Amino acid sequence: MKIVFKQLTKNKMATLGLVIVLVEILCALLAPTIAPKDPFTQDLTKKILPPGTKDHILGTDELGRDILSRIIYGARSSMIVGMIVVVIGLSVGVVLGAISGYFTRLDRPIMVVIDVLLSFPLILLALVIVAVLGPGLFNAMVAVGISSIPGFTRVTRGVILSLRERDFIKAAKASGEGNFAILFVHILPNSLGPIIVQATIRFATAILNVAALSFLGLGAQPPTSEWGTMISTSRSYLYVAPHLVMFPGLAIMCVVLGFNLFGDGLRDALDPKLSR
Repeated sequence: MKIVFKQLTKNKMATLGLVIVLVEILCALLAPTIAPKDPFTQDLTKKILPPGTKDHILGTDELGRDILSRIIYGARSSMIVGMIVVVIGLSVGVVLGAISGYFTRLDRPIMVVIDVLLSFPLILLALVIVAVLGPGLFNAMVAVGISSIPGFTRVTRGVILSLRERDFIKAAKASGEGNFAILFVHILPNSLGPIIVQATIRFATAILNVAALSFLGLGAQPPTSEWGTMISTSRSYLYVAPHLVMFPGLAIMCVVLGFNLFGDGLRDALDPKLSR
């Protein structure tokens, strides 16, 4: 673990990504404390104030709500989104990938289903699922979580295929251990590196895709402080007050960039062959 952390800190871009991720986590945890205003309080006498206005550093939206406070609370929504999506994709995808990679008879039927799902663009598959489940933040998270299962399945299957013929697995079989014991005790713990990296990158993709669904009106619904919803409700003011769209958009960009940089650095740190 110390070696991984040392390799990670040597990568300046990965360190930057980690800092961005930590800032988002702190904003999510401390939102009630650090937010200057209540994100839901409306004041129509102060609507669409520009950035730099007294008591409103980033200005106000079309209903007079403080944009900075809504962005800080939006970090909480984005963390919840990422965690739920990754949990859904990880829990189902890893199990399917492990079974597919280890049990050759089940490999083909599982991968046929996964290949069919992969033939759809991720956001299109999520749109179809949300159309069935109905609009809402929770349904959007479930939809993106389901659409992320194929990615976790493919990564896990590839790692299992590379490990199942290794000498320590053959030794476990020779000692009489059962298939499930070998799979879940010996193989999966040695597969955690690529799976963790996949989870980190999927976290960023989840935030981006749920924000896209919210922008289309299929995710979080007003007055929820969610970045995609903030962009959606403010897009009609784009030419009059571009800051209403710019600041939530920058928040999404920074967080997604942070997770991607951290994920890339983590991949390099966990794989000595890729370390610089």
